[in-house]
Amino acid sequence: MSTLEVPVEKWTGKVYEVKLGGDGRKSVAIGGETTLPFLHFEGSIPNRPAVAIEIQDREPLDWSPHLVSAWGEIVKSPVTWARKAAQYGADVIVLRLRSAHPEQGNTGANEAEKIVAEILNAVDLPLIVLGPEVAEKDNEVLVAVSELARGQRVALGNCTDKNYRTIAASCLANGHVAIAKTPNDVNLAKQLNILLHEAGLPLDSILNDPTTGSLGYGLEYTYSVIERLRLACLTGDEMTSAPIICTAGEESWRQKESKAIEGVPQNWGAHEERAIIWEMLTATSLITGGANIIVLRHPRTVELIKQQLLYAYQRRGH
Repeated sequence: MSTLEVPVEKWTGKVYEVKLGGDGRKSVAIGGETTLPFLHFEGSIPNRPAVAIEIQDREPLDWSPHLVSAWGEIVKSPVTWARKAAQYGADVIVLRLRSAHPEQGNTGANEAEKIVAEILNAVDLPLIVLGPEVAEKDNEVLVAVSELARGQRVALGNCTDKNYRTIAASCLANGHVAIAKTPNDVNLAKQLNILLHEAGLPLDSILNDPTTGSLGYGLEYTYSVIERLRLACLTGDEMTSAPIICTAGEESWRQKESKAIEGVPQNWGAHEERAIIWEMLTATSLITGGANIIVLRHPRTVELIKQQLLYAYQRRGH
């Protein structure tokens, strides 16, 4: 009786391992793999994907009522929200400084420092801080946060081609990680990594955010970009070797399938169940494509994704 021989790829590259947290707080390592997602028989996958929960520094008035009700009144208190996210099993807390946007509060460095200090004191999980995605305001609040959290290995975003020098210098000075965000394009992601590295930032201090498209809204394109980045890395292109972060929750919950309650076909199903499935399928697909950190919003989705990862990795010691 013949034995089936499974073909095995011989990769030459490796995803950089990036560590978040430390200095008295919990740490999480992501990346480090030498093969494609879940192909343990081909190479090493030392770290499972991390599940992050997004919180905001102000009450989210434009969220789906089902999403808000899942959290309740705690969305009015970022510190309480962060504690609850930790209880729900988050590996990482993602704080979005939404109030710093010029059209949504225009708060500045002092407010950012205050809320980050409170959250760092309230929970011992690694922290990611996202600015309002306006380059000048991102620089203002993220540099302040960087200095406040010196040595605690926080990931700061978004770092783009418009502000990468400032964010890179701040991360380098204070021991943090830059989140390099680019539109869905492999070459743009690689180029920003090159610019950050030339600015002095080590490659193990960079995360790539290739811009997430949710289910039905560009998911397949995002998947393709992530997959191509990973293949380029594994075939030896060091400048595509950063771990990948995807904001599946943000993108999923802003689509009409997750927000529309009235005037939709009956076969769309119950609104809350539909919305959770939308986020879950988006997240599952991105993890399969190669995402190392998946950022979610609904507690039930966090539970489902963590169950999936537990099942996938329980025999691998992760």
